[in-house]
Amino acid sequence: MEACKEVKFEMTKRFNTIDGETLMTMPLKPINFIIENLLSAGLHILAGSPKVGKSWLEDSQIRIQNRLFDITDEATDTVNFCTENAMLGGELEERIATFISEHPDTVLIIIDTLQMIRNTSKDNNYANDYSDLTILKKLADKYGIAILLIHHLRKEYDKDPFNRISGTTGIQGAVDTSFILVEETRGSGLATLSCVGRDIDYREIKLKRGEENIWQVVSDSFEDHDLIADDIVFLLSDFMKDKEYHKSTPTELVEELSKNRDDKISSKTLTKRILQNTLELEERCITVVIRKSNGKRLIEIFRNRDDRVDKMTTL
Repeated sequence: MEACKEVKFEMTKRFNTIDGETLMTMPLKPINFIIENLLSAGLHILAGSPKVGKSWLEDSQIRIQNRLFDITDEATDTVNFCTENAMLGGELEERIATFISEHPDTVLIIIDTLQMIRNTSKDNNYANDYSDLTILKKLADKYGIAILLIHHLRKEYDKDPFNRISGTTGIQGAVDTSFILVEETRGSGLATLSCVGRDIDYREIKLKRGEENIWQVVSDSFEDHDLIADDIVFLLSDFMKDKEYHKSTPTELVEELSKNRDDKISSKTLTKRILQNTLELEERCITVVIRKSNGKRLIEIFRNRDDRVDKMTTL
């Protein structure tokens, strides 16, 4: 009798991919901004020269108390301060996770400074910079919060302020947004906050230090050209109030929604904002289906979503 032969099956390993057409018609949750159009959930860095006024955090409770009296008459209990130190790759991540579990409404954690939580025995090369910050990036993404790292600038001047961030380019590569605060001259009380990131356009905010030692906005290069996109839930709700069903191309829908309005957006932006507000639209009993037919992209809108299947046309 022949011995039983052992049969080995090897699992085929492959990447988990998604095609572009599916991705562009898939409803996804929009980016969560802690500060609209400026600070999103994720990892961010704010770098500036020492004592330029990039943070109000201090190293003792009496100094924090003095700072609070400088800026407010009544402090809120939703803001918490900690003067203890924990190291990245050690207890820091666990302590942050514990704090979030005890304070589930947490949206922003500020760490002052980045260097205080890093292991000084490690070389500050690109790999280490990127690896260290990736730990915090994963933590921010896991809990859907923003983590803002306070950091320093190099003394050497560079016409690109982002090149002055102390450390390697691994720092900029790991964070979602970089903020650079540069004072015109020491003690002038005038500064520029330069902003660049994955979820925001490049932006410059001119600041002036007020009487209470607080930075106030003088001018802002940001211009919101997508006002109609921000109102998409309201606009579609109003558009469908007398309709049960609507079908058109994105371009045709833009024309409909732009009637009697000065602002207008591209069909691509409209499609994106609809997909990213699917849940809020469905709460208003509006369902949107985006698909392709005969090479054209179509948007179908149903009011009273329970009836949408009966109303769909077969092409």
